[in-house]
Amino acid sequence: MRYLVRARVKRGREKPLLEAIERGTLGQGSVAEGEYLRNMSAARLLPGEEARWVEICYCPTPLQEERPYWEEFFDLVKVQDAHDRRQCRDQNGSESWACGNCDCTQGLEQKLESSGHCFLHALKKTVRGR
Repeated sequence: MRYLVRARVKRGREKPLLEAIERGTLGQGSVAEGEYLRNMSAARLLPGEEARWVEICYCPTPLQEERPYWEEFFDLVKVQDAHDRRQCRDQNGSESWACGNCDCTQGLEQKLESSGHCFLHALKKTVRGR
């Protein structure tokens, strides 16, 4: 399933978050390890300092496995279905693990890309002052 995640970086966690992204250790130990870095590269920063990204998650509860990794750096504001669950082949049972080969994420991220600014660029600017 795809989720639209809305979150704010916790005060004082900007630098450790950027370091984890640059070292490639964000989400290390999670079954979704590489997904965290992909999420951050596609995330957008909207007014109010809210980051948004599209997350793929196969857990019965949204972000059940990923939540502790995200909450180390973020206050999760809202996690919602990114599209109709009935249309998700994995969710409706027509194709197990379909999200891995589905183009939904790309389409959703393209739509999100038209809003706000690149989160990673803004994070670097905040941390490095450039």
